[in-house]
Amino acid sequence: MITAFAACAALMPLRAQAQWWSRAPADFEECADKAERAATKAEKSSQLAECNAKFAGRRKLGGGYTYFDFMQNRSFDIAGPNPTPEEQKKIDEQYTRFLDQERQNRVAAESRAKQQLLQPASLRSEKVPLPVVAPNRQAAATSEVKPRPKATGCAQHSFSCDWPRLSESLNGLKKLFGASPAKPKRG
Repeated sequence: MITAFAACAALMPLRAQAQWWSRAPADFEECADKAERAATKAEKSSQLAECNAKFAGRRKLGGGYTYFDFMQNRSFDIAGPNPTPEEQKKIDEQYTRFLDQERQNRVAAESRAKQQLLQPASLRSEKVPLPVVAPNRQAAATSEVKPRPKATGCAQHSFSCDWPRLSESLNGLKKLFGASPAKPKRG
């Protein structure tokens, strides 16, 4: 009996014997902790890549695991460090629904865009802004001439500041002496 046991032990592969006394990581977090203790940076990144390939789920704070599906940009709660076949089936069903919804949204958007292109411009609900008249043009367009506002903060004896005052004084003198505006000649 002892010889049979010794023969079995000798024939077992070395790798199987090594895993017999060393415990393999149970989830990603344990695997990543083990990889952190690697001697070189290359070995560390290699072990982390193995952890990512081996474990799809990540441990949650309150217990349990979560699986992030980047195709749906969504997380799913799972029982263990990897989804069971039943959990994977549910994730795939959700992905099919997600793709159907995306396709419906795209078709609806294309349909709305096509309708807007085919709709006559007069029926479109878009409001086209009217051009704004510049303030100086607006004053010229009105028939009533308003007096210019008095300049404030002008330098003394500058033409641009003195001209409006001079002009008002001349108009006042004309009114005072009874000068009437020039009449057009009849020909």
